Amino acid sequence: MSGSGSPTTQTPPDGSGLTITIVAGSWHEVITDGLIDGATRALTAAGVRHRLVRVPGSFELPVVAQAALDAGDDAVVALGVIIRGGTPHFDFVSSAATDGLTRVALDTGKPVGFGVLTLDDEQQGLDRAGLPGSHEDKGYEAADAAVRAALTLRDIRG
Repeated sequence: MSGSGSPTTQTPPDGSGLTITIVAGSWHEVITDGLIDGATRALTAAGVRHRLVRVPGSFELPVVAQAALDAGDDAVVALGVIIRGGTPHFDFVSSAATDGLTRVALDTGKPVGFGVLTLDDEQQGLDRAGLPGSHEDKGYEAADAAVRAALTLRDIRG
């Protein structure tokens, strides 16, 4: 399982005073909704002010994430689901989303919680979406990482 070696469960950080936007694609609704639920739980537990913005797909995540950060958000949580098919489309969209979100984080100097699942099949997504019977909760993990990174940057920058 890909979650092997993940950090042990920690107390949610105190993210009061932070504003974070969840930016989520619309494909593979059951999996994406599970990711959104997990991210929302993490942000609520940390006391973060948050909102949800939906975009058509994972390709659109970077530009909307950058807009949220440019508008003053402390971080974003990017959630999407890309399932391998029989064409190179998977490779192009996965690469564009990953590279774009990395660029957004570096260009803005603000965290992007990465919750874009790149999967070989739907079952892998169901196993990672934080749904009943899932083995992992990648939406929660991505949001928790965004909060912790935002707090770390706030401490570093004083």
